[in-house]
Amino acid sequence: MQGMTAPAPLNPAALSADSEHTIHTLRQLESLLGTPSEAAVAKELPRVHPGYRAMIEASPFAVLATQGPGGLDASPRGDPAGFVQVLDDDQTLLLPERRGNHRADSLRNILTDPRVALLFLIPGVGETLRVNGRAHISVAPDLMARFVVNGKPPQCVLVIKAESVYFQCARAIQRSGLWDSAPPGTPRPVPTPGALLASITHGSFDGETYDRELPARQQASLY
Repeated sequence: MQGMTAPAPLNPAALSADSEHTIHTLRQLESLLGTPSEAAVAKELPRVHPGYRAMIEASPFAVLATQGPGGLDASPRGDPAGFVQVLDDDQTLLLPERRGNHRADSLRNILTDPRVALLFLIPGVGETLRVNGRAHISVAPDLMARFVVNGKPPQCVLVIKAESVYFQCARAIQRSGLWDSAPPGTPRPVPTPGALLASITHGSFDGETYDRELPARQQASLY
């Protein structure tokens, strides 16, 4: 990786949670990282500031984090920009749940633990927006009607009460080069979904057919 030192052989003890180099206390952590700046504290609000609303309205993609009996989960959500609506109380967000693979990991978690976190990304913008709050699942007709696309409503709507809202600085996006355009014809850097499934199942899954049929299936089931 450009700019990074090649990794040296790793001492297994470095991975141990009991290592002398492991951070165990808040005092150790604060000594390592320092205290938050004035700006880092001031930007956190219990509601959606008009500037934060503008970021949500410009975002076509968010990551939804939840927690349940099976542990933690983070899953993507996406639609045209503005797909998450902020109501006039500046604390309530509405997130439509579209068709997926029916695992419903996020929804299952919310049934037992309403705490959620959202990370909004905006193409070409380094800053991201973080929203922490509590959610419940609704199929109220008036909510469902707000998110109809191509005549199809969402499967349900998440009603999220924001408790903490703040923007994240651009350093992670800048370091990753996330929004740098890949040159046309750049080879895919990772295996295809079909290839992954074939490998995971030791060849018992027909990955080639899966990859061939996937684009049409995805387009037919977006909504």
